[in-house]
Amino acid sequence: MQFTSVLASAILAYVAVAAPAPTANAPAPTTTVAPPAETGLSITQKLFLADTAIDRFALLPDEKIKFAFVDPKKSKGGDLVAANRKTFPALVGTGSGMAVGFLKACGFNTPHVHPRATELQIVTQGTLQVEMVPENGVFNVPGDATSGRRVIKNTVNKFEMTPFYQGSIHTQFNPTCDDTVFVASFNSEDFGAGQVADELFSMSPNIVTAAFGEAIDGADVDAFKKAIPVSIAQGVEECLKKCNIAKR
Repeated sequence: MQFTSVLASAILAYVAVAAPAPTANAPAPTTTVAPPAETGLSITQKLFLADTAIDRFALLPDEKIKFAFVDPKKSKGGDLVAANRKTFPALVGTGSGMAVGFLKACGFNTPHVHPRATELQIVTQGTLQVEMVPENGVFNVPGDATSGRRVIKNTVNKFEMTPFYQGSIHTQFNPTCDDTVFVASFNSEDFGAGQVADELFSMSPNIVTAAFGEAIDGADVDAFKKAIPVSIAQGVEECLKKCNIAKR
């Protein structure tokens, strides 16, 4: 027992002598935290996987919580700029989306549908002529199929609004020689769009021919496909003449 106490005392004395004396100005020890490993996920995917809405804010610096609707000026008839959860990830969790359309003189947004949202559209500059076809069973005379399918038509002026219901076929046309701008809001972060004519003529020629009751010969389907504008295009011959725009 005595030997053990003596040995312990000797070891403690040695450690005390060997240990370097602390200096007055020595910096405090620091801990280096490694940055999180890159997962390869997009910012939209990371936002979806965040445990809480609070955690989402850590992924969104201030400059990522705004979106610029800049007209790319790519199309002769106009352009449409969409803010959805891919182009504007800050929308994740909001259930909302938005688009701004820039229609030039005689610009035509060809008939299309939004499969996952209702659109509320307001004209902020110029005038639009709009048409919408609701679902099957909506007739000019309610309940009377012989009266024909109802097509809802309106002229929408500056600061006027109209809804396009989810799944309805609708279109917008600028009948003037001046630019028109509209803003569209959607109750979905991923509202989507499908151009009706482009989708129809993408089907097999025999399906297209059958759908038109032999009005279109199967041999002509490919020619129709190539001629159909996918999105916003110039149209309506009277407007083109009025505005001295050459037909394509």
